[in-house]
Amino acid sequence: MDLQTLIEPILAGMGYELVALERAGGGLLRLYIDKPEGIVVEDCARVSNQLTRMFLVENIEYERLEVSSPGMDRPLVKLADFERFAGERANLRLHVPLEGRKRFTGVLGDVKDGVLQLEVDGVMVGIQLADVDSARLAPEFDTRVKKPVRGKK
Repeated sequence: MDLQTLIEPILAGMGYELVALERAGGGLLRLYIDKPEGIVVEDCARVSNQLTRMFLVENIEYERLEVSSPGMDRPLVKLADFERFAGERANLRLHVPLEGRKRFTGVLGDVKDGVLQLEVDGVMVGIQLADVDSARLAPEFDTRVKKPVRGKK
């Protein structure tokens, strides 16, 4: 059983979603968690404590555990992420060029049959999800008050 498969149901039972899991050098294990109302430091501590105990029981080797929020520029990893954040701006990087480009910034639209509709400068572009190397939300800010503007097209 892989680590993600082991962690996801535990987090779900605690009311969290596993956004991403990374293994880095020096035995670092980094998790990004989320929940609808957002993550605060107490959430990270709660998850860290629970997983530390589970790793001990399951004999999972690691040197250091980091648990954090995915941030304002949250990665979009699963189909459900693209569906949940439809209407939001995102930055996408593709494995292979599409129309001579590998990088796109636009507003996420519907996903049908594995094809994401992305509005780029007023033009809809169809992008195969299988071709997406990485995707992150691209929050816009109201420069007068330094707050993110949600759902702005």
